[in-house]
Parts: sequence; structure tokens; C-alpha cells
Amino acid sequence: MLVDMEGISGVVVRGHVTRGDRLYPAGRKFMTWDVNACVEGCFAGGADAVVVRDGHGGWGENVIWDQLDPRAEYFLGEGPKCSIFETDDYDATILLGTHSMAGTPEGILEHTMSSARWQNLWLNGRKTGEIGTTAYQAGERGIPLIMVSGDDKACAEAQEFVPGIYTACVKYGLACEGGRLLSAQKAHELITRTATEAVQNIGKVQPVKLDPPITARLELVSRGRLPVRGEKPYVKIVDGRTYEVTGDTVREALQRL
Repeated sequence: MLVDMEGISGVVVRGHVTRGDRLYPAGRKFMTWDVNACVEGCFAGGADAVVVRDGHGGWGENVIWDQLDPRAEYFLGEGPKCSIFETDDYDATILLGTHSMAGTPEGILEHTMSSARWQNLWLNGRKTGEIGTTAYQAGERGIPLIMVSGDDKACAEAQEFVPGIYTACVKYGLACEGGRLLSAQKAHELITRTATEAVQNIGKVQPVKLDPPITARLELVSRGRLPVRGEKPYVKIVDGRTYEVTGDTVREALQRL
């Protein structure tokens, strides 16, 4: 399970996901509750083991450790965002608390990777956000993305990239920092129920893949941020804010950006 923060139930403004903000402690609590609800559902659905990666921000230590469900294991702190990208030891992955890609109308806290730096990302010509990149990287290891939770825009995006995926819509986006939210109890019940169903039907959602080679095109938010000439010789400059790289896999292409 890879956990982000913007799509967590109860999270609706930047302060909830920003370390040091007065609202950040509430965001951490909401995130921990959603994780526990999802872990509960996974085991109810028949999972033998659940491994959770805190994938929000560069620090990866947002959940409240001593309040987490003791049945799961947790990756916290610096390091790879999710070990699912490095191994094929898992049967499936879940993207919890996710968000829609940059530019999505009324998507709560929408962005792609970095709201400060990245405007748009295309993989083999298809505009792609973090849901798509997660699904494709897991798919390269033969692992399906079986469930996401987040707002209605994130859930709709997931359904476009992964046929048959299970979605838990815990809020409805009305603005970048505004939405109509389920109550905590109903959101947690929905997450648990959806995770249970997803794990019980784990073979019904297939891994999704892109045919190599993988071309990643990135449009930056600001001019003057392109790679320095010669620093990345494999870069193709498209215009003053956009460049392309190619890799044998999605993971390699993304790492080259």
C-alpha cells in the first residue's frame, strides 16, 4: 500500500499536508485513520500480509507510528517511495489518499509530482499523473493496482487508467482547496469495505503496462528550469519549458527527468 496525503478523507487544504503548518497535525491523524481502515479491509479480504509505504513528501514520515494497526508493516522515512517498484514479491498494490493530475478542474490539491515544478507529464504521448505512473510502474513488475481512494476526480482518473479498479470516493472536489466530504465514520467504512472487496477479487484487475521504449515528456511550471546543457545528454529539448527523455521502462524514464 502506497499512501499519499492529498486524497486522505478530511484533508482539503494545503495546510493539512504541509509540515509545520498548524493544520498538519490534523492531516497526520486523518492519514493514520485512513491507513488503519484500509489495513482492516485488506485483512478482512483475506490478505496474508500488508506492507505500507508512507509516500507523502520527501520525508515519508507523516503517519502517527504508535497509532497504526499492528498487523501491518510500515516503511517510514527517506528512501524509495514504494518497494513495489523494486520487487515482484507482492500480489497487488493499493494507492491510498491519492489525488488527480495537475490541471484537473476542481480536483482537491491536484498536482503531478511537484506542484512547484511540474505542470504536465506525458508517457508515450498520454497525459499522466501519479495514479498512472504508479499503475504503470507496478505493472512492469506484473503487479496490479487494485484500489485507490481519494476525491471523485482521482477515482475517475484511476478508472481511466486501470480497467475494473476498485475506488473509494471519500470526498467530492469543488475547488483546489474545497470539497464536499463524507463524515469520518462513513469514509473509513467505505475504505474498509472497498479494500475488502478489492482483495477478495484480486485476480479481476490486471496489471497495466506501456510498450517500451518509454518516452516521458515533462512541461515545467516556470521557464529557466530546463536541464543544463550537457548535464543530461539524453535529454531532448522541446521548448523553453518542456523536454523529453526515453527509457526502457517507466521507472527508468521518470528517473531521468
